[in-house]
Amino acid sequence: MKKQMSYIDSVHRDGRLWNIGMMILLFMFPITVAVMFTASPDWGALVKGLIATAPMYWAVGIVETITFVPMLGAGGSYLSFVTGNISNLKMPCAINALEQNEVSASSEEGEIISTIAIATSSIVTTIIILLGVICIVPLTPVLEAPVLEPAFAQMLPALFGGLGVAFVSKNWKIAIAPVVLMLVLFIFIPALDSSTVGIMVPVSVLFTIAAARILYKRGVV
Repeated sequence: MKKQMSYIDSVHRDGRLWNIGMMILLFMFPITVAVMFTASPDWGALVKGLIATAPMYWAVGIVETITFVPMLGAGGSYLSFVTGNISNLKMPCAINALEQNEVSASSEEGEIISTIAIATSSIVTTIIILLGVICIVPLTPVLEAPVLEPAFAQMLPALFGGLGVAFVSKNWKIAIAPVVLMLVLFIFIPALDSSTVGIMVPVSVLFTIAAARILYKRGVV
């Protein structure tokens, strides 16, 4: 008699299949364009560019996998890495859902809740983008009004400020180390800007884990 596959095993099976399928689809677009227009890239320049940039993305990919998977769960991680925008949308949605239901991402209940939260976030984002594309022309004069410009400039700070207060208030002692680290890095290293957020989030997570462990060992938290 065939053994019934567990939920987590089915998640890994389906996650691998969908991720491989998505990777194939992503590669098919440039291949199709190249075939249709009989155009090919400058392979020398492509290899040179990959040598300069690929190692950074490999490192980020490894670090993000190590840091995000324990917080998102297996199903949520597979879905997040396909749909993207993890640190800005998917991770806050998943963590908030887990906190509201008082479950861990490593539990089966947490796996399901995290996956549902991330899937809902992806659907809502897609709908908002669709509405934005449809309404962008008639709403352009309103959105470009000078009176609204300061509000749009503060959207991301407001989002992360609200999330930050919620998490920092739970254990402010642990929050001190990553906040100080990021302030020091972004103030004294001018090369760090919004384009490096994808790298700095995993770095901050690892630093916070190390700092929290030290505080725990010393009985501070």
